[in-house]
Amino acid sequence: MLQPSDTRQVSLALRSGDIVTNEVAGKREASQEAEAQQWIETIVGERFQPGVSYEDALRDGVLLCKLMNKLQPGLITKINTSGGDYKLMDNLNQFQKACIKYGVPDVDLFQAVDLMERKNIAQVTNTIFAIGRTTYKHPEWRGPWLGPKPAEENKRSFTEEQLRAGETLIGLQAGTNKGATQAGQNFGATRKILLGK
Repeated sequence: MLQPSDTRQVSLALRSGDIVTNEVAGKREASQEAEAQQWIETIVGERFQPGVSYEDALRDGVLLCKLMNKLQPGLITKINTSGGDYKLMDNLNQFQKACIKYGVPDVDLFQAVDLMERKNIAQVTNTIFAIGRTTYKHPEWRGPWLGPKPAEENKRSFTEEQLRAGETLIGLQAGTNKGATQAGQNFGATRKILLGK
């Protein structure tokens, strides 16, 4: 049986869960969602249904699966267009596997429950942007792209002689002993301290 103090702890726990949910919801950026939506619509060739929210349009995973098949045909063989939550969850799982095959880092993928339960839509948008970044690595893809082009590795190699020469230099980051100093500065009258008087 719950004591009065127990019910207080339960209500505090529930409220803290609401706070976390509100904080996650606060990370959503409408401009990024609009950009992601426009990118998906352009590639897939279908508009989101009017009056349907961003997360509800993506929730069944159909558009996301179509997106991956447009980026690389044949990545997803069967897209469930009807059925219960189990079928829709299967779409999201297939989408995530397709993302990994396409080269999207798995750390950039959202959890299926984030979208199904509308818990972390910001992460869903981040995943779409990660797909957009990954398209730059596919020379067969001619655009459109989403987000900035990722930096490419630029390896440098130095000879032993160049490395030794670099050790003798003092970089400007180490500071300098030239330029402005406080030597000779005197503000106001000097203060004479006489001991023993």
